[in-house]
Amino acid sequence: MPIRSRCTAARPNRLWIPLLTAATLLGGLLTADSHLPAADATSAASSEAKAETEAVEEWAQLPEKNGRVTLPAQEWRHFPGPRSIEVTVHYPGGQLQNVTAETGLMLTLHNWGGTHCVGTASPTYLAENFNVIALCVNYLQSGREGIDLKAPYDFGLLQATDALRALSWAAHRLRADEKPFHPGRVYVTGGSGGGNVTLMAVRLAPRTFTVAIDMCGMARLSDDIAFGQPGGSGLNAKWSQDPTSSHWLSPGHQQIRDLGDESILAATKKHGCTTKFFVVHGTTDSTCPFADARRMVEHMQAAELDVTPHFLTDDDLDGKIFTSTGHPLGNRTLIVQHVAGELMQPDSTKAVLRSTPADYDRRDSLDYPTSDGRFVIDWTAGYPMVQFVAQSEDN
Repeated sequence: MPIRSRCTAARPNRLWIPLLTAATLLGGLLTADSHLPAADATSAASSEAKAETEAVEEWAQLPEKNGRVTLPAQEWRHFPGPRSIEVTVHYPGGQLQNVTAETGLMLTLHNWGGTHCVGTASPTYLAENFNVIALCVNYLQSGREGIDLKAPYDFGLLQATDALRALSWAAHRLRADEKPFHPGRVYVTGGSGGGNVTLMAVRLAPRTFTVAIDMCGMARLSDDIAFGQPGGSGLNAKWSQDPTSSHWLSPGHQQIRDLGDESILAATKKHGCTTKFFVVHGTTDSTCPFADARRMVEHMQAAELDVTPHFLTDDDLDGKIFTSTGHPLGNRTLIVQHVAGELMQPDSTKAVLRSTPADYDRRDSLDYPTSDGRFVIDWTAGYPMVQFVAQSEDN
């Protein structure tokens, strides 16, 4: 029997059994949560007010043992007003006191419609086996909000800023507490929708991650997925082709969400990205189409990014790590160990370290030009803010 991902959180995740749509199936391996202390009772409004008045390290204290915190998030244009995210923190041995100068940081990101660590690698396993503080993030449209879709599915952009805010907070808070950790051991992984957010996080923070493992993530917001067109994937992100609609998907917003876009990949490389990417995808995956993943990898290679594809065929299925050439893949915890473990193991002779400052330490900004403007990723506050500047505003 494969080892099921052991996720810790404050209450059980509900499985949306009646909704057997492609979005529901994005979870792959769904697991129930065990218990953790609930997040700080700070309201969403007061939590977000902190972003305006306090430095990132003052948003919340690190819990003394595995637990949750609430952090402020960037405003979402579809529902203006204060917004917050819940972050689950897992330490080696379950205790902050076990963090040492060799301990790294790692994001493990859930699937579309999931919460906490559903459909991704177990944070407990990662913390114990790789000596990292493992963070699970309830990013924008987690849970039921990602199924009902009262607004278009974000498809990685603000979701990645949410994840990066959690990572930035952890790094800055550790320093504020004079708690040593290893700044060159920063990793990210995710399954399905979390794989999409994983790759977008590297796009928005190209100088931060040492290793990134995408497991069956959506590689691009195609017309098929964006507008729910017939054929192809069964996913429907519910964007609009009508420029007068508040749900309109502009060319630039579609382009930044294409993880295989050649010009943006070239810009990622130019920004100094040295991340080692691993893309694990089933060759019969029709939920997050394999053709999109293959195209993305080809374009990443053309941009001279360091990417290793693992495209699963029947020959790869071992009944333990890999069990499917479709969307589920297999045991997503063991997949991370299998494809990238030796690079992340602190005592491995093949371990890789980043020796340059992360984006949250550089406190500068990055531009990604698109056909109709540019995206500005502003890190000057030590955490990311994303803004689109139309060509008409630049003139």
